[in-house]
Amino acid sequence: MGTLAELHERCEREGIRYIDLKALDLPGRLHHISVPSEQLDASLLSEGVGFDGSSYGFAKTENSDMVLIPDTATASIDPFRDAPTLSMFCGIHLADDERTRFHQDARYVAQKAEKILREVKIADNSLWMPEFEFNIFDEVEYKVAPEESFFSIFSGEVDGGNAYHACNPSDRFIDFRDRAVELLQSQGIAVRYHHHEVGPYGQQEIEGVFDTLVRTCDAAVNVFYLLRNQANDEGLAITFMPKAIFGQAGNGWHLHQYLERNGVNIFYQPGEYGNLSRVARRYLGGILSHGPALCALTNPSTNSYKRLVPGYEAPVALTYGKANRAGAVRIPAYVSDPSKVRIEYRPPDATCNPYFCLAAILLAGIDGIERGVDPKAEGFGPFGEGVPGESKEDEIRLLPRSLGAALDALEADHEFLLRGGVFDEALLERWVTIKRDEVRQYTLRPHPYEFERYFDF
Repeated sequence: MGTLAELHERCEREGIRYIDLKALDLPGRLHHISVPSEQLDASLLSEGVGFDGSSYGFAKTENSDMVLIPDTATASIDPFRDAPTLSMFCGIHLADDERTRFHQDARYVAQKAEKILREVKIADNSLWMPEFEFNIFDEVEYKVAPEESFFSIFSGEVDGGNAYHACNPSDRFIDFRDRAVELLQSQGIAVRYHHHEVGPYGQQEIEGVFDTLVRTCDAAVNVFYLLRNQANDEGLAITFMPKAIFGQAGNGWHLHQYLERNGVNIFYQPGEYGNLSRVARRYLGGILSHGPALCALTNPSTNSYKRLVPGYEAPVALTYGKANRAGAVRIPAYVSDPSKVRIEYRPPDATCNPYFCLAAILLAGIDGIERGVDPKAEGFGPFGEGVPGESKEDEIRLLPRSLGAALDALEADHEFLLRGGVFDEALLERWVTIKRDEVRQYTLRPHPYEFERYFDF
C-alpha cells in the first residue's frame, strides 16, 4: 500500500471516513490529527498538514510552524475509532517551500541511522526483536498537588513470590494477552510468544519478532497504543513504566539484535564465545563503552533508575555474558539457529523515544566496530560462566544510578551520535534541557516516604 490510487481504492472498499496522521513528540508520546477522507489527495501526500511544533516539545514558539507528511507505507485501520479511520505515521517537516525534513523528528533520526549502517558498508540491515514488559492492574489512582501526593494500586493477583510463567488461575490476564496478541496480529505486528512475567502484581510479557530498525520502532509505538486502548476498553489499568511497585521486578524493553549482510547474520561465528563473530564482539564493545551515555536515551526517566538497581534481575553492570542477567548485554545461550545468533541489550525501558533509543544503540555499535573495541580487553567480561582470563568481578563498571548522572554522561560522550548528522548538537541540547527539568521537578517535590521518615522530627 503506497500510491494515492491504492489508498483511494482502500478507502472506498473499507468505507474510510477519516485519515489519521500520527507522530511522536520529542520525549516520545504519540500525537495525532484527523482529516476527512475527502481530503486524501496529492496535496496531502506532498504538502502535508501544518501544526504547532512547540506543543510537541520541539522548537521555540516563534519558529514553530511545522508540517506532518504521511508515510503511506504505514497505513493501517485504527481498531479503536468508531468511524472507519486509516492511520499513518508521518514525517515532520519544516514549513518551507522545500518541505525540508526536521532534524529533531525521531523517525527521521532512525531512518538516518539505518542509512549510516549501509554507507559504512558494515551491513545491509540491523535486525531487532523487542520484549514488551508491562503491568496490568485492576485499579490505579494517583494525584500530585501542593497539598496532596499519592498513588494507589489495586491488583487482584495475590502478593507472592516469583510468578514467572505462572499458570491460570494465578495468571489472571492470560485471556487479555490472548486478545492482545490477536489484536496485534490483525495490525500486522507479529508475536513470538506471551507469558506472565516474574512480578506477581500482574506483570506481563509479549515478545515480538525480528524486523528492521524503523519498522521495529513503528511496531513498538503501535503496541503501546493498541494495548493501552485495549486495557481502557476492558476497564483495566496498564503501565509500561519501569518500576511501578517497590520491591518487585521492573519492566524493561529488552532489545535483541544482530546485523545482516547479503541475507547472512554476520554476528555468527561458530566456535567463538557465544558463537559471536569479531564484528559482534566489537559491536557490543561499542555499546558497553558508551553505555552510560546511552542511558540518557534508553532510560530517560527518573523512574528508570528505580528499576536499574541490584536484584530483581535488573541489568546494572556494564558487562556481557551468556548467563548473567545483571549484565547490560546477554548472549542468549538457548539459540541454536545460526541465523538468529544475537545479543540482547537489557537496560532500555518503555519511557524512551523508541526511534532515538534504537538509533543511538546502533550508532554505538557501529562506533565499536570501527574503533575495534575488544570488550574482553576493555574489562567488560565475559562474566557468569567462569571463562578463563575473564576480568575481575571487583572491577565491574556500573550503569548510571540516576537520570542526572546519565545526562552528565551524555554531555561528556556524544560524538558517536553526531555521525552523519543522525543526531545533532541542537537536538541533544534540547533533550538534555527537557530531561534536566524533569529531574528538577522530581527533586523539588516532597515524597510520601519522606513524611514517614521525617514528619515527627
